[in-house]
Amino acid sequence: MGDPQNCGPNQLHVYTVERVARDLGVSEALIHELTLGLEPEDGVIWVYGANDDNGILAFTDEGTEELKLLLEEYHRVSPSKA
Repeated sequence: MGDPQNCGPNQLHVYTVERVARDLGVSEALIHELTLGLEPEDGVIWVYGANDDNGILAFTDEGTEELKLLLEEYHRVSPSKA
């Protein structure tokens, strides 16, 4: 996803669930399902806007990598599902 070489020591890239779903070729619903138990230390955050009380699920680079591992496991145990 992000380029760590362009990231300073205190900079962080964050990607919306919509972007991650598109990049990984899976549905947003599946991502929501797989990440229910993840915490901020896993690279998962919620972003809230001025008029957005529900928030948007987002991932750091580490969160995206964690999600990839979860997707691998999901496809391993449920090969017929996408």
